[in-house]
Amino acid sequence: MSKNKSDDTAGTVTTFGFGSARATPDLMRVTISIETRASKVALAYGQAGERVAAVTDSLRSDGVPGTDIATSGLSVRTDTVWLEGGGSKITGYIATTDLTVVLRDIGETADPGPATIIANCVDAGGDDVRLGGLDLGFADRESLLIRARDAAWDNALAKAEQYADRAQRTLGPVLEITENTTSAPPATPRLMAVSAPLNESYGGAPVPVELGESEISATIRATWQLG
Repeated sequence: MSKNKSDDTAGTVTTFGFGSARATPDLMRVTISIETRASKVALAYGQAGERVAAVTDSLRSDGVPGTDIATSGLSVRTDTVWLEGGGSKITGYIATTDLTVVLRDIGETADPGPATIIANCVDAGGDDVRLGGLDLGFADRESLLIRARDAAWDNALAKAEQYADRAQRTLGPVLEITENTTSAPPATPRLMAVSAPLNESYGGAPVPVELGESEISATIRATWQLG
């Protein structure tokens, strides 16, 4: 029995492609907490409100719009000590307010820069300010994803062409494409050896951060018909 010609040409090749795009972050999210202690709940709560108002006023005076300042946490808890043989004793109350602040102008030409804005917040809130860390990101993440997808496609196509050539076949139409996009962990800020000039308003130089680079990656799975 003769073999059908289509049986000779049937077949597919499937490859995985990986691509990434790197860039310097242009967006910073900072967590600023206010923690006050007092003998009564109302006093702790009131003091926290005053400190938060001072911090938000500082942010606004440095050009941060109200839409980029959000209250992300609010709590009041007891402050206790342990007495041997007597159990715990309430010595006061602690009020905590968390602010999440988005800074959109963080480049070298920013005036004021993020380091100065944060230092001004510390100055405004005094010893009740706690810095909860920061996250670096991108205002236009999609443009980086487009670059990562293009690189992933080129990677998958190069592999498929190599395999087809080794098998003495040609690539036909694409039958399937599946994408999985991931973002690498944001760059970890590092203290820099250099700093902005000393500013007497907060008694010391702001602590700048190095933006470094962050990466967004894309992975695809593509299947071609073999000719």
